[in-house]
Amino acid sequence: MRKVQEVLRLLLVCGLSQRQASRASGVGRASVAEYVERVQKAGLLETWESLSGEELECRLYPPARRASVQAERPEVDWAAVHEELKRRDMTLSLVWQEYREQHADGYQYSRFCDLYRAWRGKQDLCMRQVHRPGEKLFVDYCGATVPVVDAGTGEVREAQVFVAVWGASSYTFAEATWSQGLSDWIGSHVRAFEFGGGLPELVIPDNLRSGVTRACRYEPELNPTYQDLAMHYGVAVMPARVRKPRDKAKVEAGVQLVQRWILARLRHRTFFSLGELNQAIRELLGPLNQRPFRKRPGSRRSLFESLEQPALRALPGERFTYAEWKKARVHIDYHVEVEGHYYSVPYQLVSQQLDVRVSAQTVECFAKGKRVSSHLRSLSRGAHTTQSAHMPRPHREYAEWTPERLVRWARESGPSVGGLIERVMSTRAHPQQGFRSCLGIMRLSQRYGADRLEAACQRALQVDAVSYRSVRSILQAGLDRQEVPAGEPSAALPQVHENLRGSSYYGGEEWPC
Repeated sequence: MRKVQEVLRLLLVCGLSQRQASRASGVGRASVAEYVERVQKAGLLETWESLSGEELECRLYPPARRASVQAERPEVDWAAVHEELKRRDMTLSLVWQEYREQHADGYQYSRFCDLYRAWRGKQDLCMRQVHRPGEKLFVDYCGATVPVVDAGTGEVREAQVFVAVWGASSYTFAEATWSQGLSDWIGSHVRAFEFGGGLPELVIPDNLRSGVTRACRYEPELNPTYQDLAMHYGVAVMPARVRKPRDKAKVEAGVQLVQRWILARLRHRTFFSLGELNQAIRELLGPLNQRPFRKRPGSRRSLFESLEQPALRALPGERFTYAEWKKARVHIDYHVEVEGHYYSVPYQLVSQQLDVRVSAQTVECFAKGKRVSSHLRSLSRGAHTTQSAHMPRPHREYAEWTPERLVRWARESGPSVGGLIERVMSTRAHPQQGFRSCLGIMRLSQRYGADRLEAACQRALQVDAVSYRSVRSILQAGLDRQEVPAGEPSAALPQVHENLRGSSYYGGEEWPC
């Protein structure tokens, strides 16, 4: 309408001819003549200046008759149509057929489709996002993979491609990993931070299982290892909404860029290792970030160095240590099983379920967020790693007994007690077989006293009765208070005894061996 108003001003206010008005406004003479004719028919020669552009357009170009006829047709609830199309196997053609069954004078199929698409275009509006420097890092994986050939076996393995894009500058990082698993996911984040030389405030991932244990629009649950990464680097993780790619539009565009400008150029090359593939990606990543923008000055790299990098926070002094989290229940022997090895925890936690953090060097157990034990990791399957502080007192005392410690403790009660204990231990095939006998002998001092026990052990050594039962019998009979008669026979069996059978018992002949 501005052209029409300008032509009318030149003709009716400035008094120019149609030829002159055509030249001054850049409008063809035929169009100028048409404007004049429409103003005359509408009777607006005197009042056109008082009308707004919209009102003037309605008066000069009234709606066509066909539009008024269409306005009389039944209105369509386009929101209901849109909901119907969300159903499985539902088509716009079927919705239209049901509409015509109810309204025989309704829209034809082509007009019905045009009106629905026009309505839908107004609903799916897109808000332009403004990214503050150093605020966001968007991460995702490419849909395309790269084949890597094993030089030894010829086996082909598909490598995944991780992409990270900084929000304000679109500075792009890419690398290949064997999988989208947790260890590769965490490692790619660490290397992306180091590639940028600093830390953003927010990381925006997709709802990948390695990063988000439970997807939720309002309170997504992060993987514990991913949460550890965020805490170590002091960043916040805000996953995009499910099926809302526009929440991470930067990395969606970055993925497309990497696939077109890097992976497409590598399609004819054969790679025999992941390192070789990553070297090729790094060689193409530099030129990609240095490519000039089409609609603004500079490149991704120059914009990152001048705008984004100064706003990034510094990396911590130590690199993040990868560790996985597991759940384990405490067995009755107050140990938890991790990859076939058993680690002790405080015995009070028996039957409870703990969170176990497993790194390359350590195994840590947590109860309700509090660390209750820490061990060096062992790869020995079926073995046990036990800390004495985790054992109940009776178990700890028993575990601390050794033959040397037992003899040393016995000698503190008296030389005869120590000598008897040493004799008992030496008569057993395995030292632990004598532990109970020795502990029983030493416990007799609680009932009879240390002096009587010393005397009883002395008598037992003299008569060669080195057992718990013998010492107890001596104390019960009070023999410890009596002196051993001179020449009292030893308790050992004699070499000749009336109950021993000799060769004469079998007919006077020696029994053959």
